[in-house]
Amino acid sequence: MQRYLRVSFLTMLLVFLVLAGSDQNVHGEQTELDVHFIDVGQGDSILVQTPSDKNILIDGGPPESGKEVVAFLEEHNVEKIDLLIATHPDIDHIGGLTRVMKSFEVERIIDSGKIHSTKTYATYISQILKQRIPVEIAKQNALIQIDPRFKVRILNTHTGNKDNNGSSIALKISFKETDFLLMGDVEKEQEKKLLKRYNLQSEIIKVAHHGSGTSTTTAFLEEVNPELAILTYSEKNDYGHPVERVIENLIKVNAAIYSTAVFGDITISSDGESYLIITEKNPTDNLKVG
Repeated sequence: MQRYLRVSFLTMLLVFLVLAGSDQNVHGEQTELDVHFIDVGQGDSILVQTPSDKNILIDGGPPESGKEVVAFLEEHNVEKIDLLIATHPDIDHIGGLTRVMKSFEVERIIDSGKIHSTKTYATYISQILKQRIPVEIAKQNALIQIDPRFKVRILNTHTGNKDNNGSSIALKISFKETDFLLMGDVEKEQEKKLLKRYNLQSEIIKVAHHGSGTSTTTAFLEEVNPELAILTYSEKNDYGHPVERVIENLIKVNAAIYSTAVFGDITISSDGESYLIITEKNPTDNLKVG
């Protein structure tokens, strides 16, 4: 872990130096595209603020993080969620969405279509029905229509007999020359299929399944060729995330590594030609001397 932290800090400095001359706002105000990876502990929650000032929320972390997600949205001047995407029905992805739906008007939801027999999923569905929010079932290869200035394509979703992780919605966001690959919790089997179907090259990747050994093969990363990798997990999780193999694979492809466990909330601000990384925490605060 200590090695990983030092690698992250070094790469952060290198990326910052490369981007220091850009004309983006270094204080984190909305520029043209802001992608926020919210620190929800062991889970996922991503806020995308688009070039046309639309707000897309992808997942809401576990139930106990719902209050934090709502506070984050309020701090970033979100008054309405134009699109909510629930990647799959695991508790660490949809748990916080109930509080979000109670707190904000949600225009529409895109759901994987995967049904799950848990109290958390039942509560999520109940809130959708209560708020009468229109729901669309994600379709593979579909373009999400929300902002004409950038593209969001669905790469993976639920089909056949896939389990929850295999049913996870994976997305590619493209804004001019900058691409984000958001992998949800997909696993190796889905990665192989995506390699055959799509051009996956992306500057930024949200690593699948919190850095679990179920995903993120060397072959997959070589095709994506990311400059920056985001990992979402809790430092004190019970799953061993991220596994050493995933970190080694990211190092092999020379990706700068950032995690919410180390950096807290992470924002990528882009004008479509370059991007700037803004983090809540300084990683040196987590390093032990001696």
